[in-house]
Amino acid sequence: MVGTMHAWQAVERGHEVVQIEREAEARGASLRNFGQIWVSGRAGGGELSTALRARELWEGIGARVPGLGFRPNGSLTPVRGDLELAVAEAAVAREDAAARGHKLLTPDEARALNPALRGEFTAALYCERDAAVEPRTAQLALREELLKSPDYTFLPGREVREVIGTGAVRDDHGDVHRGDVVVLCTGAWLGGLVRELAGPDLPVRRVRLQMMQTDPLGEPLTTSVADADSFRYYPAYASDALDALNAGQAQAQTAAAHRMQLLMVQRADGGLTIGDTHEYEHPFAFDTVEDPYGHLTEVVESLLGRPLPKVRRRWAGVYAQCTDPGRVVHRQQVRDGVWLVTGPGGRGMTCSPAIAETTANELGW
Repeated sequence: MVGTMHAWQAVERGHEVVQIEREAEARGASLRNFGQIWVSGRAGGGELSTALRARELWEGIGARVPGLGFRPNGSLTPVRGDLELAVAEAAVAREDAAARGHKLLTPDEARALNPALRGEFTAALYCERDAAVEPRTAQLALREELLKSPDYTFLPGREVREVIGTGAVRDDHGDVHRGDVVVLCTGAWLGGLVRELAGPDLPVRRVRLQMMQTDPLGEPLTTSVADADSFRYYPAYASDALDALNAGQAQAQTAAAHRMQLLMVQRADGGLTIGDTHEYEHPFAFDTVEDPYGHLTEVVESLLGRPLPKVRRRWAGVYAQCTDPGRVVHRQQVRDGVWLVTGPGGRGMTCSPAIAETTANELGW
């Protein structure tokens, strides 16, 4: 998605673009995510500004490309007990709470917004600025729109193997591609050419996750939904109240072992995308494990107050994340006319339009 958004920015600014894709079409983290445009948990300052700008860009692109499935659905994070409630109250008290659209709702107010939440909870943190798109089809829809331009060429099934000069690369078919600038958006692929160009100390790591998708729920889930474990994961919730939560209320054993939170989004077909876990130690497992799925099922059913529909799909994904939590993305000139843009982590789907816009602005496109 980061690469496609760079192509979008360049075409929009009147440039000719060749987009080279390693696979027949992207199969990595850009598809294996929630499709959330997630503003609520972003760190204050530059990260939040990037997310808010990206949210604005997503809405504009979505109006032009209906196949993105853009919808400004917002999110709800139900909380239980005084410790979780205090973290939500601290979030609403932030100076940037209004920019996020944060409000603290009673259970009745939350159910009026999302009637599918029939479980018991104390209150719910609402984020009006959160939104969603369809991750499995978003790139296909964007590419279909890009292909309407005579200035755009898509070359799938090719891998860039060599930088051969200023703004020039050779692919694994032996073909040379020349331009004023090359932008390498390599996702979680950090070896090979990336290591050769950026060196062994690239400040980016790989993170593995597990997720699942259900059959249709049979009713609308009108907002995205998170649980209070997301407070422990996202930087916007850092506070004395969070410290008290961590000290006074341990995560469930499975959630702690797999560094879990609940995020849940309803897909266009009515199914639910649910996750996720976080694995940082290499080598990653090659298989998925069942305990996290069981934990997620219990949490979702407690919030919905009903059984979860049949799980249709389970998958694992890997994304690249900057090791400096204060950086949204790693952007580096690795050769004359050649830039590497990688490492957005779990912010990739949310922030990709603004990441690409920043690249375009900094390079003077």
